[in-house]
Parts: sequence; C-alpha cells; structure tokens
Amino acid sequence: MSDNTEFNRLWWHSRRGMLELDVLLIPFLEEAYRDLPAEDQARYHKLITCEDTDMFEWFMQRSQPEDPDLQRIVDIILKRVQPD
Repeated sequence: MSDNTEFNRLWWHSRRGMLELDVLLIPFLEEAYRDLPAEDQARYHKLITCEDTDMFEWFMQRSQPEDPDLQRIVDIILKRVQPD
C-alpha cells in the first residue's frame, strides 16, 4: 500500500464526527504525524481505535488512559495545542 493511500485511510479514521476530536486529530495528522518517529506513529494508530468518549475525556484532561503508549500520544497531541 502506498504511503499516500495509507495516509488517506488514516485521515478518514481520524474523522470522528465529534467536533472536539476532529479539531485536534485532523490538524495533528496533517501537520505533525509524518514527522513522528515510527513508534509514535504506531501509538497514533492505536489511539484512533479507541472509543470517542474515552478520547474526549483524555483530551479534555478529565481522565488519563491506563495504557502508557496511549498516554504518550495524548500528551504529544495536547502539547502541540497547549505549548508551555
């Protein structure tokens, strides 16, 4: 599968239908995903398999994922939109 086909598939899976998630995930995917190390790209793939309600809670910082890999990618995305 070509990189562009894989990216397009990932883009569609990143569209969640919940505006709060779409405004985080789509720009992150378009602007930062390709620059991530392979391990963090794999974490992003894992993230988008999660339930929208869980992701919403994590990104609103109401709870944290138990999985450290998911916590890392959530932190990366949050840091991008909330730099120190």
